[in-house]
Amino acid sequence: MKAAKIRSGDRFSPHQQHNWDWRAASNFIAGGTGGGLLAFAAFASLWGTDVRALLVAGMALIGIGLTCVWFEIGKPWRALNVYRHLATSWMTREAAVAPFVFGSGVLALATGQSLFVLLTGIFGACFVYAQARILAADKGIPAWRHPRCMPLVAATGFAEGASLLAVAAPFVIPQVAGQIAVATAALVLLLLRVLLWRNYLRSLRSDGAPEGSLRALSAIDGQFLKYGNLLPAILLLVGVIGAPLASPALILAGLIAVASGWWFKYTLVRRAAYTQGFAIPHLPVRGRGPAGPAVKPGWGGA
Repeated sequence: MKAAKIRSGDRFSPHQQHNWDWRAASNFIAGGTGGGLLAFAAFASLWGTDVRALLVAGMALIGIGLTCVWFEIGKPWRALNVYRHLATSWMTREAAVAPFVFGSGVLALATGQSLFVLLTGIFGACFVYAQARILAADKGIPAWRHPRCMPLVAATGFAEGASLLAVAAPFVIPQVAGQIAVATAALVLLLLRVLLWRNYLRSLRSDGAPEGSLRALSAIDGQFLKYGNLLPAILLLVGVIGAPLASPALILAGLIAVASGWWFKYTLVRRAAYTQGFAIPHLPVRGRGPAGPAVKPGWGGA
């Protein structure tokens, strides 16, 4: 069979990375939500709420995410090597935080002490932050290394955690004040996610990025904004006001907000993950004369 002809420009254009597949994306999806849920479970415990089920759910999500990454490794039993680079790698720091998450969580479940609940929430928040820094540290993917990506990913994890707590609030938080506080926190974080998302996409377009990244992110922009953030924000507002359908509104809002966050993170990690490609600062010229313009194949925006 005759091989397909490869255009010379295709060798220099950005390409979608395939090293991190759906299993890596699942770590950011489940782990971010789990860490955010643990942080807000500690928040809910301030009302004397029994948060044991929330702690179990949060740790289970983190465990699922880490297991997915473990199965992605070609030789899984070499996973312990990740702990060798604590001073330089955010992936190592994420792995280093995980034992503290599970250790404090198990102690919180066994003893019921509020100190261990709060520690579990703090370590869960650290886990979310470390995940966001993992993407920011990957300099080969322009959509990840952009300075506005890290706060967006972190805010998404916390928004998902607060939204998942909003789903559980009618069942685990009997106090109306507590339910309102949870709904308000989720509402604020969703609005923050909208702001960070719009700033991230606008900056990515103005600063320049691979066309594939811009295409993948722009494809979800409208629906993510309207149905993934504004719709659940309205439903949360209904819950805060305390209409007769407050509990169903909280549950529906939380489920939509979490699902849309997962959709965004899968898109970011898989579909928008295009490499840098090659660039020429200026076209060379033979003999005398001014050099030609810069060339950056496969890039859009600026």
